[in-house]
Amino acid sequence: MRKISICDKTLLVAEGLSFREKAAVAQRLCEMGVDAIVLPPVKRVREETVMNRTVCLSCGETTVKIAVGDTGESLEAAWSSVREAHAPCLCVVLPVSTVQMEYQYHKKAPAMLELIGARVAAAAALCPSVELVAQDASRAEEGFLAEVCRVAKENGATAVTLCDDAGVWMPADAAAQVKEAEGILPVYVCPSEVLHMGTAAAAAAIEAGAAGVVTAMQREAYVTPDTLADLLKAKGEELGVRSGIRYTAIHKNMEEMTRDVAHVTGAGEKSSKIRLTGESTLADVTAAVMQLGYDLTEEDLGQVAAEVHRVAAHKESIGARDLEAIIATAAMQVPSTYHLDSFSATSSNVMPAMAQVTLTQGDGKYSGVSSGDGPIDAAFRAIEQIVGHHYELDDFQIQSVTEGRGAIGSALVKLRSNGKLYSGNGASTDIIGASIRAYLNALNKIVFEEA
Repeated sequence: MRKISICDKTLLVAEGLSFREKAAVAQRLCEMGVDAIVLPPVKRVREETVMNRTVCLSCGETTVKIAVGDTGESLEAAWSSVREAHAPCLCVVLPVSTVQMEYQYHKKAPAMLELIGARVAAAAALCPSVELVAQDASRAEEGFLAEVCRVAKENGATAVTLCDDAGVWMPADAAAQVKEAEGILPVYVCPSEVLHMGTAAAAAAIEAGAAGVVTAMQREAYVTPDTLADLLKAKGEELGVRSGIRYTAIHKNMEEMTRDVAHVTGAGEKSSKIRLTGESTLADVTAAVMQLGYDLTEEDLGQVAAEVHRVAAHKESIGARDLEAIIATAAMQVPSTYHLDSFSATSSNVMPAMAQVTLTQGDGKYSGVSSGDGPIDAAFRAIEQIVGHHYELDDFQIQSVTEGRGAIGSALVKLRSNGKLYSGNGASTDIIGASIRAYLNALNKIVFEEA
């Protein structure tokens, strides 16, 4: 009975997790008995290198894979961050469907084969274990996967993962593509749950000879570890396979991890179904926008859809959090009624936070002073004093967009007025200033529309 490897890429696809949360997710996955975890490409070298090395130390004998990115610098950074793992593996991620090869890299099949060979060879020069992740493999031309696998193997690849990014695999399709590549390299599959066929496709791929299955804790997009474990427990003997999953602990761990990931990424019941790509139509974007609670004009929807396609050219998929930021920056850009003139804020552990905000409106200048639960809350209350109205704060998010001590922070504010949602975005090296600008951006949209 052969062993099936279970590789989980939750840390690759779940954005917004803190250092502690990433380490906790990795540790739980290892406790569940997954064979490998996948880390995202290194973007903030200093912080992410420390985090990745911590994950490597806590993973014991579990394989740690990492996507290497598109540059030599990102490859070096990726290898540096996982080289101390018990079993490191570098993942070269490239598309193999005609539409994505031309859309993302502007290359035909022969040129893409050359790029695959060069990227794999560069990774193999650093690490003995190199995996080619074939994006959009479910839409690859017949026979092309075999060529891809041969080129990858000749340049040092030790495995290939076939991805159903378009969500079109039927079980027979998955089995056929595994058979096409299986005689050349060990094959992993990453099925999609968009058509609710992911588990069935995984079973067919295993029966066809797949060496492993890639999972993630996003039920609407991927097969989850507990679902795959249930399949192997019920049908493993019939399929002639076994796994290292620890069945007694997996459901408890999955419940805890899903709650943590959903809390940070916004992947709860309402937003977990949102996953847009470069192939998403205007109707797909409109449905996702409505799912988040926004009511946009046709013009705004067109601008959001255009920005989604622009961002998707550089990103595997766009989730709820990414779409929120796009809406905040691309939709309903209006003339500003209120402008930030100045602000000051104080905070301590012995007295309430205080903030003073001065805004300009036309030729007038107006100030508000308020206390609050922290300097940002106090600043928002000071703005409410000026405008004479309280708006429901539906959501508030902060994240860093650059590195270093002088990093730029980006804030997203969602205000609700008369049942309608308005979002604003602001950026500054001062996170309080970024938050005030985001609030004013949303406020100006409300004022403009209600006027």
